[in-house]
Amino acid sequence: MQCTLRTPEQAMHAAHAEHTAPQTALGEISSRISDLDKWRKIFSFCGREGSQTAPQGPAGCGHGAVGTRGAAEPRVPPAEPQQAGRPIPMDMATALRTLLLGNASRTFSQDWAGAHFRFREPRSDLAYALEAEKGGTRAIVMAVQANIIKYLLFVRNTEHTHLERLCKISQKEQGEALAAALADSLWAAGDGRRATVCLLTAATHCSPPAGYKADSFTERIHLFEFPEKAAAQEFIFDHIGCFRDEGSHGLILFLYSLLFSRTLERVREELCAATPHLLECSSGNVSCMQALLLLVLAGRTQPGQRSEVGFLRWGGEEAEHRLSPVGSMLKTPKFPIWLCSINGTHSVLFGTNQLLLSDWKMEHVFHLYFYNGQHKQTRTAHLTIGAKCPQAPALPRSPTHLQNCASLPDTHSHHWEEGHCEATSSPGRRAPSLEMAIRTKWPGAAVGWNGTQPFF
Repeated sequence: MQCTLRTPEQAMHAAHAEHTAPQTALGEISSRISDLDKWRKIFSFCGREGSQTAPQGPAGCGHGAVGTRGAAEPRVPPAEPQQAGRPIPMDMATALRTLLLGNASRTFSQDWAGAHFRFREPRSDLAYALEAEKGGTRAIVMAVQANIIKYLLFVRNTEHTHLERLCKISQKEQGEALAAALADSLWAAGDGRRATVCLLTAATHCSPPAGYKADSFTERIHLFEFPEKAAAQEFIFDHIGCFRDEGSHGLILFLYSLLFSRTLERVREELCAATPHLLECSSGNVSCMQALLLLVLAGRTQPGQRSEVGFLRWGGEEAEHRLSPVGSMLKTPKFPIWLCSINGTHSVLFGTNQLLLSDWKMEHVFHLYFYNGQHKQTRTAHLTIGAKCPQAPALPRSPTHLQNCASLPDTHSHHWEEGHCEATSSPGRRAPSLEMAIRTKWPGAAVGWNGTQPFF
């Protein structure tokens, strides 16, 4: 679907054609004229007031457009922006691409350029879930997924409880959740004082200089700045199709918005010499640096204070010794939600009990849920955790658990697990990588899969 806006002149002509009948009421004509004034204000954000050619946004700029596989809801015009946007200067476009890719002559690969935020079917077991493709974009999608889960479980007002809060949501509520998740990241990046949202227009506003390779969308960005989070969130929801529709470049627009909310200068200052840019290009593949994931989760590229959503990582003992450790601030967020990097693949682990991380008694035996973003996962995995407790009850496992465990050696022979229950410390037992990631937060934990085939 294309989100095509008419110029005021085209709208005037259509209104005249529809209302030339003598029976037309004067009040209806006045209403049409009032609508035209509203459209003129909408067009002002593209800087093309009164032009003959109407600027067109990307596919599906209204919240009636959808990125799910379900039927579309009726389209309504996007809401009037709170203020006029400004086109991106060419020097800023150059700095933006350099900060992300390391060089303005590099462009995004096809999978990055086509990435957007696409939900599963509304009112289903995975109605809350975004589909994540293979490759580097999956890390960003799963980081946004963590914020979506936070909004649906702990922020949104609803009569539903626990997992029902994630499943019983409509297509419109999916859009609201995505808008809230994106606005959360942008507002945190702006230190709770500002948010910048990037949208596309049809026209290219500047000629690329030498050394800059045009990509057909960075040069069309307009920047909208908001001093209030609620206004930014409402604006994103009114233009939610610009982030979740096919052909919208929605994921890249979000990253651009994130960097401008933080400001390019500040991101450069925060990055160390070892991480001069935020995406790593290797053999044609583009992957996320950890600094970019932290920017999505916590609004900053370096861990500093306790964030609302956490981060866990497991890549094997050798990799963990080589990489900088994940600090306690990231392992113990305000909400029981973690973006997980497991052997370089990203997923989300979460609980529904908000007291889990604030009351140690809740950690005796508790429940977590896991979503890996892959389309073949048809239901949320349910895990039961007995954390570092010799008296913890035996936890249910899949009958094929031992035959299907990863080839990673179990770390239960380590000194910090001595004295724990036999179920978690049997010599030679192999453990799925997800279990190992969980134990970076709860050492010695017993993990029960409740009949689910373990994820690797």
